[in-house]
Amino acid sequence: MTVNLVESAKEQIKMLVVSAYEAAAARGTLPGGAALAVAVEIPKDAANGDYATTAALAAAKQLHMAPRAIAEALTAELRLDGTYFRSAEIAGAGFINFRLSPKWYGDVVRAVEAAGADYGRVDAGRGEKVMVEFVSANPTGPMTIGNARGGVLGDTLAAVLERAGYDVWREFYVNDAGNQVDLFGRSIEARYLQLIRGEDAVAFPDNGYHGDDIRQLAAEIYASEGDKYLAVPEEERRAAFVAYGLPRNIAAMKRDLERYRIRFDEWFLESSLHASGAVARTVALLEQAGLTYEQEGALWLKNTDLGADKDEVLRRANGFYTYYAVDIAYHINKFVERGFDRVIDVWGADHHGHAIRFKATCSAPCLGIDADKLDFLIMQMVRLVRDGETVKVSKRTGKALTLADLLDEISVDACRFFFNAKPDTHLEFDLGLAVREDSENPVYYVQYAHARICSLLKALAAEGVAVPAADAADLALLTEPTEQELIKQLSILPEEIRLAARDYDPSRINRYVVELSGAFHRFYNACRIKGEEDALLAARLKLADTTRIVIENSLAILGVTAPEKM
Repeated sequence: MTVNLVESAKEQIKMLVVSAYEAAAARGTLPGGAALAVAVEIPKDAANGDYATTAALAAAKQLHMAPRAIAEALTAELRLDGTYFRSAEIAGAGFINFRLSPKWYGDVVRAVEAAGADYGRVDAGRGEKVMVEFVSANPTGPMTIGNARGGVLGDTLAAVLERAGYDVWREFYVNDAGNQVDLFGRSIEARYLQLIRGEDAVAFPDNGYHGDDIRQLAAEIYASEGDKYLAVPEEERRAAFVAYGLPRNIAAMKRDLERYRIRFDEWFLESSLHASGAVARTVALLEQAGLTYEQEGALWLKNTDLGADKDEVLRRANGFYTYYAVDIAYHINKFVERGFDRVIDVWGADHHGHAIRFKATCSAPCLGIDADKLDFLIMQMVRLVRDGETVKVSKRTGKALTLADLLDEISVDACRFFFNAKPDTHLEFDLGLAVREDSENPVYYVQYAHARICSLLKALAAEGVAVPAADAADLALLTEPTEQELIKQLSILPEEIRLAARDYDPSRINRYVVELSGAFHRFYNACRIKGEEDALLAARLKLADTTRIVIENSLAILGVTAPEKM
């Protein structure tokens, strides 16, 4: 795991202040016997120090003294030699501001060198077994732009959790049973019969799937089998068409998602829950617990008894189980049968109410699920725009824009970066911006910073100048404001990963790497490297290479490439 130098500095301040209080109490300048609360923060304005504590203000009531007098007594006893701090000063009513020493800045560079590709990893999760279920689109047609956003958010959240010390499992839930699959079979059947009898002779099912992909599947079946299925009973014919179409659609989904750099540990089939009897057993558990009732032939769940705002149908009057019953069985499978400690479902904004009701359902004791361990990442909608106009169709096909269409137009890097915006906000994806090669395009801005460093390293290597080891460079020479600002930015990746995992907000990594790239560009423009005296050149070159590593690590979390030239 990475040494978190930000937390190390905060902890050191806490120890320094407590030791200073004990020394002041022993000297008699402060009353003894108090338990100091030492809160440490990073001031927004570096003019107020690198770190600050309000310990003196917090202790005023307990010590019956003015905060500034307490601060004066504490700072008189602070011993900073050998620590991460070169000075401490009193400000305002009793703040104590600390300024970092060269040792801390050097240790950040050394920490990145020591961890390399693992820099940023923390152990917040302590190996907790977490499933992230995402995308889970119906396999009855191409994936949509909504699926494109959910795919990136789910995959990047999983990557963040892995870096934060969780044991992560990525899962795609395949809805290969139920009404939508029956309708899928009916839709292919209608197109197949229309090929033989003519479109006007065969009615298309209400709410059927009208996509060109359905026509294509029907055409393939007809090309291979001719009119063979005219003589086959309806149910058998539809089952055969589903058996032909679903595997092909699922394979197409896998191809598109792999192109999108998303791979799942498992594609879990809904049909397996029916085949194993898991759905029937789940409903029986709820019946035995007295949580069901019958109405007009259907079996209902008393979800309002569990705190939800309405009851849910578990089994229809025709004897078929609802998706709600299947979802409960699926989550028993996740928690009880496969033993995940935590489950995160990535759903669209239209599922917000369902998520609240479903969490209430999972609190039923008979299910054996700890509902507090079930979380939802609810993402808002996406609006694609080009030149200020909403884009809904593909320029190539003239049909509704799919994930595959989008990847034909925009790079995977840009798609992944842009779609990983803050989940709880509506996303306006500017297609024009995504292909621009300037600093307004954030993914280009970040990749350019990485390529700029690689070009520098290559040019100096051609002159025989190699990146030194941290211990071989005089890092104490890095005293310019832009140098120290850059090192501070490097130091916070472990904390950003911890917070992104805690808040289920992988977009923190987007914002972090953009800010890091900005800090590098400012450093590079202000501090000459080539042509400097050897010791300063070596220190700055080491800092540039350290930045390269951290940009690459950040982009790896996002599933975005780090090019060496642009």
